[in-house]
Amino acid sequence: MGGSVGSEDGDIGFQIAPMVDVVFVLLLFFMASAGSQVVERELNISLPSGRSSAAAAGPPPTPMIIDISADGVVSMNSRIFDTPASKELPELRAQLKDNIDRFGEDNPVLIRPNDSARQERIIDVLNSAAAAGVKNLTFSSQLRPRRVAMFDPIIPPGRPVRLPSCRRDSRRNPPN
Repeated sequence: MGGSVGSEDGDIGFQIAPMVDVVFVLLLFFMASAGSQVVERELNISLPSGRSSAAAAGPPPTPMIIDISADGVVSMNSRIFDTPASKELPELRAQLKDNIDRFGEDNPVLIRPNDSARQERIIDVLNSAAAAGVKNLTFSSQLRPRRVAMFDPIIPPGRPVRLPSCRRDSRRNPPN
């Protein structure tokens, strides 16, 4: 037969050339991968601790929270000061001055007016804070808790709650 490899009885002999080629390719692969290994070393890095040495000396500042209700009642840290008719707020001013003298000017004063509080009452609180010598003053809004229908205690237990889906296929889920 023309073009057949081996002897005429059909026995193909062991061929060493392809085996040598495979061994050389494997040898090259392992030599290349061994040369590119990363050597692990220990690096001496000083990481920041999150506090400076000056801040670590004393306790962190505690905010003084002043709430202004819709009807004009001013309270600081859940204690009511003065009457809603008082423009000067002398009790609040004295308490702020006392806190600044005791704890320093670093403690922030946080004013949280109600959404429907009058602007005039907010200005009264700002004036008494300025008269007390407050340097660190910020505003915040009062957060109202949200009610989720699925966890609402009004729904009797055992009653299924059907929530609206984002996408409605009119063929599969016809609207009720």
